[in-house]
Amino acid sequence: MYFLYCLFLLLVCAFLKVLHKFWWIPSRIHHHLNSQGIRGPQHKFLYGNGKEILQMRKEAMESPMELSHDIFSKVHPYFYTCINTYGKKFLIWLGPQPQLIVTEQDMIKEILNNKEKSYPKQEVWAYVKKLLGEGSVTSEGEKWTKMRKVANIAFHGDILKRMVPDTISVVEMMLERWKEHEGKEMEVSEEFRLLTSEMIARTAFGSNYLEGKNIFDMLTQLAVLISRNALKFRLPGISKFYKTSDDIESDKLVKEIHVAILEVIKKREAKMAGGVIDTLGSDFLGLLLKAHHDADIDSRISVQDMVDECKTMYFAGQETTTSMLAWTVFLLALHTDWQEKARNEVFQICGHNHPCSDDIAKLKTMALIINESLRLYPPVLGLDRESASDVRLGGLVLKAKTWLYIPILALHSDPKIWGKDVHQFRPDRFSEGVAKATNYNTAAYFPFGIGPRYCVGFNVATTEAKFALSMILQRYRFTLSPSYVHSPFQLMTLKPQHGIQIILRPLEKQ
Repeated sequence: MYFLYCLFLLLVCAFLKVLHKFWWIPSRIHHHLNSQGIRGPQHKFLYGNGKEILQMRKEAMESPMELSHDIFSKVHPYFYTCINTYGKKFLIWLGPQPQLIVTEQDMIKEILNNKEKSYPKQEVWAYVKKLLGEGSVTSEGEKWTKMRKVANIAFHGDILKRMVPDTISVVEMMLERWKEHEGKEMEVSEEFRLLTSEMIARTAFGSNYLEGKNIFDMLTQLAVLISRNALKFRLPGISKFYKTSDDIESDKLVKEIHVAILEVIKKREAKMAGGVIDTLGSDFLGLLLKAHHDADIDSRISVQDMVDECKTMYFAGQETTTSMLAWTVFLLALHTDWQEKARNEVFQICGHNHPCSDDIAKLKTMALIINESLRLYPPVLGLDRESASDVRLGGLVLKAKTWLYIPILALHSDPKIWGKDVHQFRPDRFSEGVAKATNYNTAAYFPFGIGPRYCVGFNVATTEAKFALSMILQRYRFTLSPSYVHSPFQLMTLKPQHGIQIILRPLEKQ
């Protein structure tokens, strides 16, 4: 009898705890923000708004859209509906967790500049942590400072210049494959995935795509699992007792990725120990190893830190550059007048020779085109933060641990910022610089973030894209294939659901 009584008390306590977390706290926060004028869709017990978000995304992916650059309602249908219903800031729920969606520029500046460290990165979701670990993208505090220092050195201008020969060699390999497709239709997004994978393998790790292929493939599989499980409600701690098939598969992938990256690290150290190379190297992997062996214990990074940062470089570096190249080629295939302008500039500056670093810096038309491509089709669709404590944001008072999300695409497609032609491809809007194009508002255009956590790899990504685009334009004209189906969607980054098909035509020899 005593045992049953104790069991009853335990069940009551558990029930009250669940009720407190999943009903009382959400109700209190909802009332707190509602009293300040913040509205949003109704909170559903346990699930929040996750089911509706997933359902609308699924419906959006079931049919293509017309050939238009007005893609916000296609990619973020739930946010698009909410903005039109509740205004520029509104509250949604991811399970019991409140998330304030912010599209007001003054508030965004305050969040991302984060001068008082009031808005750190929000707690990393379990599946994302499996993918990126606690590298520079996800970490905070002293750990982020150490990892950021390594990244800053890795992407310094002098280091970038050393990448040029390998970058040109990799693009040449791709263009050699393209000879088989001359005069025919070709799908380019997969081509650019292979290109950027090879670039990262060579320039960051001193290897090649085949050596890193297993890592790239496993990270891609893990990204698919993340997308499939995004916004699905799970009771806290349930994975300790019950694992879904995706949980089991993702855990297996994490272990295999860890082992594979350790092999890459050990191979570099073995070359050094065996006298094959004199130093650990100045590429990304070499700099990580130097930081791992740093004489200053406070600056030293662990083996796990190295693995996490390698995962970030392999995945994030490849995904963002692939997206940028694919959508830029799509835009140039559709808007052939700008393709010709870019080609003429490349021939004027580079002739028929391979571009060099100095040439790349002079490609002003190319820079305008890439800026406009990143505005219309940003690789990263949003940034997340959270309130570290009770804080005042603009005119709002937020409770601690309130999640914040900034949908980049909402800002990039706002006619109040960009004008009535906001959905048109107009690279010349950037002809007097990004600041003038945005009326000097730094929170209007940020494809790679702003503030202290601005993506340190932005210059590498754009430089690699300029080399690839220049060399493509020197050899080919291309138009969009009639078979192309326009269906942008989010799978970690912004992707073409059905690929990007172009018709490739070689230039006549001059």
